[in-house]
Amino acid sequence: MKAYQIKIELQDSEPLIWRRVIMPAGATFNRLHDVIQNVTNFNSGYPYGDYHLFEFELSEDNIRVTNDEEAYQQHQYFKKNRKEIEKRMAGVPSEFAKFHEAQLENLKKVVRKPTGIKIDNYIEKYKEIKYTYDFGDDWGFLIKLEEIVDGYRFGYPTLIDGAETAPPEDVGGISGYYEFLKIYNDENHPGHKEIIDWALGQRFRQYDPEHINTMLKFIKYKKNEKV
Repeated sequence: MKAYQIKIELQDSEPLIWRRVIMPAGATFNRLHDVIQNVTNFNSGYPYGDYHLFEFELSEDNIRVTNDEEAYQQHQYFKKNRKEIEKRMAGVPSEFAKFHEAQLENLKKVVRKPTGIKIDNYIEKYKEIKYTYDFGDDWGFLIKLEEIVDGYRFGYPTLIDGAETAPPEDVGGISGYYEFLKIYNDENHPGHKEIIDWALGQRFRQYDPEHINTMLKFIKYKKNEKV
């Protein structure tokens, strides 16, 4: 079976939080999202629901792959009413022209649902793909293709290497995470017990490759996903 060896890096983390994973080819971007969620401490994707919005940026093809239903519907509306919208925007006062030009360019970006597009052509073409999770905390990841693997024997992804513990949900971005760690690791801090209890509620756990691989075994390509 053909597969991809990818490296998942959390941007702006220091030391770098990263995971190396082999995942079968033929997966959708939704499966890739599931993999990223399961090798970190985030709680979106399989086996949970959509906890936050996310997107993959395919800028060379002017494509945004996202679970943002509102953005998808806006793009569908634009496709059906493009001439009317462009005409209306062309008539705005000059002081608003730049704003409307930027808005129009954003509307022109193709929005695809992650369950409806496979990673293969794009991961091989781009080699690196940007993934953003939780538009509030704004977690930025870089997905790097390291190797195309032939003869992969499993129908699910496998973690083969990695480093550092990943942040919990809703911790406030990368700066909030490092502030969280200071309190979490300081038994003498007055907020230590409270932060420990909060972390448990967020399913936070130290980097645990064995646990991650147990979870990854359940992430298989679903043939009923439309592409």
